[in-house]
Amino acid sequence: MRIRLLGCLLALVALPATAQDTDTWLLAVDRWGNAEHRILSIASSADRVSGDLDGWEVSGSRAGTHLSLTAVDTHSVPYRFEGEIAGDTLTGWADYPDTSNQGPRARHAFTGQRLTLPSGPPTSTVHAPKSYSNTFDASRAPVMVIQPGDVVATRTIDSGGVDAQGDVVALYGNPQTGPFFVSGAKAGDVLAVHIRRLRLNREYADSLDGFSSRAMSLGLASRATGLGQRVRWRLDREAGTARLDAPGAGLQRYVVPVKPMLGGLGVAPDFGFGAPSAGDTGRWGGNMDFNGIVEGATVYLPVFQPGAMLYLGDGHALQGDGETTQWALETSLDVEFSVDILPGRPLAAPRVEDAARITVLGQAPSLDDAVRAATGAMVQWLEQDYGLTVSEASLVLGTSAEYRVATLAGRNAGIALSLAKERLAGLRGHDPHARRDARSP
Repeated sequence: MRIRLLGCLLALVALPATAQDTDTWLLAVDRWGNAEHRILSIASSADRVSGDLDGWEVSGSRAGTHLSLTAVDTHSVPYRFEGEIAGDTLTGWADYPDTSNQGPRARHAFTGQRLTLPSGPPTSTVHAPKSYSNTFDASRAPVMVIQPGDVVATRTIDSGGVDAQGDVVALYGNPQTGPFFVSGAKAGDVLAVHIRRLRLNREYADSLDGFSSRAMSLGLASRATGLGQRVRWRLDREAGTARLDAPGAGLQRYVVPVKPMLGGLGVAPDFGFGAPSAGDTGRWGGNMDFNGIVEGATVYLPVFQPGAMLYLGDGHALQGDGETTQWALETSLDVEFSVDILPGRPLAAPRVEDAARITVLGQAPSLDDAVRAATGAMVQWLEQDYGLTVSEASLVLGTSAEYRVATLAGRNAGIALSLAKERLAGLRGHDPHARRDARSP
C-alpha cells in the first residue's frame, strides 16, 4: 500500500503545473477622440483568461499574444475586446454599446500599458525625473507606480523649466513632475498627499517686480508701467534666508526667511475634460499657489482617474499671500511625499490640513465666487467629518473663519478658508483620516 501511494504521489509531482500569469493593464479607449482610462486585470491559465475590468467580470481566451475578452457590466451588458500583446503594450479594438441607442454597437481603438503593481509592505523609493509635463494629463504614461505608505523622494524644477543645475530642461509654464500612478486609487476615492519634506536645492530664485492685475487700482496701474521685470534672489540654504541679488537703495538690508512650498499639486481630471494647463486650477487641484502647501501639510484631492495620476511642481522658496507679483520666489526643490487612499466621499474643493488648521481652497474667476466656493466647501467638510448641520456650521464659521487670499495671479483667483483645530476639538465626528489600504478589497 505504501509503495502504491508513493508511486501516485510521484506521478502527481511529475505532471506539468498549470501556468497562471496575472497581468494588470492601464487601458486608454479612444471614444471618438476622448481617452477613457480603465484598469484591466487578467489571469491566464493555459488558453483561458479571467479577471475584471474596473470591477466588471472578465472572461475570454488567449492564443499566443492574442487576447479575446468580454467584460460584463452591472446591467449584464457585454463589452468585447480584441488585442495583441507586444512586450508591455497591448493594442486592439473594443466593441462597446452605442451611447444613445439600444442595440447598435460602436468599435473603438484602444491601447494598454502593462503596470507592475507593488506588493508587500510600503517602501522608500526615488524618482529621478527625465521629463516633465505642462498639463495635468490622464493619458501621460506614469513615471512610477506607488502604493499607499510608500515614501517617494523626487525633485521639481522651477516654473520656467530650469533645474537645480540652472539648465532649461522643460518648457516654461509650471512644468510638473509625474504622473505617479497610485495602486488601488479609483474614481470616487480621495487621495491624501502627505508633504513629508521640502528642501531648496540651488542657490537662487527668480521673481518679478510689479503687481497682479487683480491687486491694482487704476491709479497704481498708471504708476506701474515698465514693471514686470525679472528679479534675482540669492538663497542662503544654511541660514534659511533670501535676499535680493542687486537691491535698490531702499532694500539693501531686506532679508526674508524662506518657506519652501509647492505651487502645483494635482491629479488628472475626469473623463471628457481636456488635459488642463499646468497653470490652471480646479477641483482636481493644479496650480493652486497656496503658501500653506508646505512641509508637514496634507493635501486632499478627489480621484477621477484610475491610479489618480498625481503631479507636483512649481516650487517656491517663499510666497506672500496672493502671489501678487505674478511670480513668487521661483526655484527648484527636493521633495519627499507619501500618499493614502481614503474611502470615497465628495469633495467640493481641495483640502489642506496641518497640525494647527484645516483649510479649503475656493478657486473661481472672481474673488467673490472664490469666497463662495470656499465657504460651501468648508460647510461640506464640517457636515461630513464633524456631523454639523448647515445652521451649526454657519455659527462655527461666524466665530472662527479665517479667510486669506491664496492667489491672485492665475486664471482663477484662490481663497483659503481655515479653521483652527483647537476651535473644533470639542466637536463630535468620525475619524476623517481612516485609511483604506489599496490592497484591501
